[in-house]
Amino acid sequence: MPTSMSLEEALMETRPRPLNLESRSLEEKTLSELSISVTHPRGLETVRSSDGLESMSSPRVSIRSGTPMSSCYTPFATHPMVADAWDSLRKSLVYFKGKPVGTIAALDSTEDALNYNQVFVRDFVPSGLAFLMNGEPEIVKNFLLKTLHLQAWDKRIDNFTLGEGVMPASFKVLHDPERNTDTIIADFGESAIGRVAPIDSGFWWIILLRAYTKCTGDHSLIDLTQVQRGMRLILSLCLSEGFDTFPTLLCADGCCMIDRRMGIYGYPIEIQALFFLALRSARMLLKPEGGGKEFLERIDTRLHAISFHMRTYFWLDHEQLNNIYRYKTEEYSHTAVNKFNVIPDSIPDWVFDFMPMKGGYFVGNVSPARLDFRWFCLGNCVAILSSLATPEQASAIMDLFEERWEELIGDMPLKIAYPALENHEWRIVTGCDPKNTRWSYHNGGSWPVLLWLLTAACIKTGRPQIARKSIELVEQRLAKDGWPEYYDGKTGAYIGKQARKHQTWSVAGYLVSKMMLEDPSHLGMISLEEDKKILKPRLTRSVSWTC
Repeated sequence: MPTSMSLEEALMETRPRPLNLESRSLEEKTLSELSISVTHPRGLETVRSSDGLESMSSPRVSIRSGTPMSSCYTPFATHPMVADAWDSLRKSLVYFKGKPVGTIAALDSTEDALNYNQVFVRDFVPSGLAFLMNGEPEIVKNFLLKTLHLQAWDKRIDNFTLGEGVMPASFKVLHDPERNTDTIIADFGESAIGRVAPIDSGFWWIILLRAYTKCTGDHSLIDLTQVQRGMRLILSLCLSEGFDTFPTLLCADGCCMIDRRMGIYGYPIEIQALFFLALRSARMLLKPEGGGKEFLERIDTRLHAISFHMRTYFWLDHEQLNNIYRYKTEEYSHTAVNKFNVIPDSIPDWVFDFMPMKGGYFVGNVSPARLDFRWFCLGNCVAILSSLATPEQASAIMDLFEERWEELIGDMPLKIAYPALENHEWRIVTGCDPKNTRWSYHNGGSWPVLLWLLTAACIKTGRPQIARKSIELVEQRLAKDGWPEYYDGKTGAYIGKQARKHQTWSVAGYLVSKMMLEDPSHLGMISLEEDKKILKPRLTRSVSWTC
C-alpha cells in the first residue's frame, strides 16, 4: 500500500507534519486575487418535478491544471451581485505551494482574525460546489486530498488521542517569506470553543467527494487506496458498536455548524441527516476490496434502521403533535406507545401556535424523556436532499416554509433554528452565552449560507418559486451589507451584532443557489432519490425480549 507521503508527493507535494511557526495573517501571505470571470451554465425556466434529477449528471468538466473557466452563457450572470460574488470568492482562495486548497472563512479586515482566517471543512462545501458548477474542479480535488492528508496526523487534546478517522475542523496555511515555505496547521477541535471535535467534517468530506465524482466523471480520485481507506476510517468511527440502543449518533454539544453550547447534545437532527447522506454517498463510492464489502453491508443495515427511526420518532406534524399531547406516561414493555416516555406537560406553548394544519418537520432531538421541538433548518433540508424524508414528509417541510414564511425566512433567509431561547431557558441551556442571545447567531439568527440548501430542497420537491422569492430577498441587501455572516432579529432585519463581513460561505451559498436554479441538473451532485430498498425497513424483535 502506498504511504500517505507517496500520495502527497505524487499529487500535492505536502509535508507530513506541521511546523510550529509564528502565527501570521493568512490574508497577507496566501491570498491571490484572480481576474473576474463568471461561468454561465445552461438555463431552465421552471422545474415541475425532481423525478430523475439524481440520475442527471451535472455538465461534465475537463480536468486540467489551474482553474479552467466554462464558456457557456446564461441570463443569471446579468445580476450585478453575481460578478461581485465571484470576485469575493476568488479573493478568498487559499494557496499551498502555489495550488489552491480552499477558501478562507471571512475577509473582514475590520475585525480581529481569530479563526476566521482558516479554511473550514464545512464552510468550504458551498465554495467547492460553486467551483464545480463553474467548471473549476481542481481546487475541490486539491482540498479533498489535503484534508485527507491531515486526517492521518496524530490528533491529541491534552493527554487523549482522537480517533484515527477524525477529520479536521479547519486548517491554516502559514507562509515563511524568508525560507519561501508553506506550512499547514490543522485544528481537530483542540482550539475550538468548548474543545469539541467536529463530527460533521467527515460527513461533509464524503458528500463533497461524491459531488466531485458526480460532476466531473473523474473516478481516479476514489480509486486511490488512500481515499478508500480515508472513507473507511470515517465510517469505522460512526458504525462502531457500543452501548447505543438507537441507530442515531450520540453527540456532544457544539459538534457541527452550531459549534457553541445550544442544547443540541444527544441526537441532533443536523448530524443524523448528514450521517444518512454520507452513508448513502459512501455506499456509491466504496469498493468491496480491502474490507469495503463489510462496510457496505454495515451501511445497508444502518440505513434501514436510521430511516425507520427518524421517520417514526423524529417526525412532527399536527396529527403527531396531538398524539404526543395525549400520551400516557410510565408505559412499560414492547407495547408502549410513548416509547421515550415524553411527558406531555413538557411540550412548549409555542409549538401549538407554530404547527400549521398543513406541514411538518423533523424535530431537533429525540432521547429518553426529551423531545427538542425546535426547528433546525440544515437538518430538515439535508433530510430532503438525502431522501431521509419520505416524499410526503419532504412536501410537508416545504409546506411549513410557506405557512410560516415570516418566522423561518422573514426579511433575510434563513433561520438556523426556531424559536430563540430566552430568559431563564437561555441562561440554563447556553450558559449565558453572550454571542447566542435571543434571535442572534445560532440562537434564532438568520444565515444567508443556508440559502443553497433551501434552493436544492425547493428544486427537488418541485417548489422553485420558494427559492426564487428567497433569492430576491437576499439580492436586496446581502451585497450592499457587505456579505455578512448572519443577521439578527425575529425576521433577520439587522446585521448580526458580531457578524463578520465578507463571509465566504454567504457569498458561495448565493452563487450555488443561482446556478442550481438556472441549471437544475446540478442538483444531482448533492441530492439522492429515495432508495426503494430502505423504503420498508426490516423490523426484527429484540433478542432480549421473550414471551
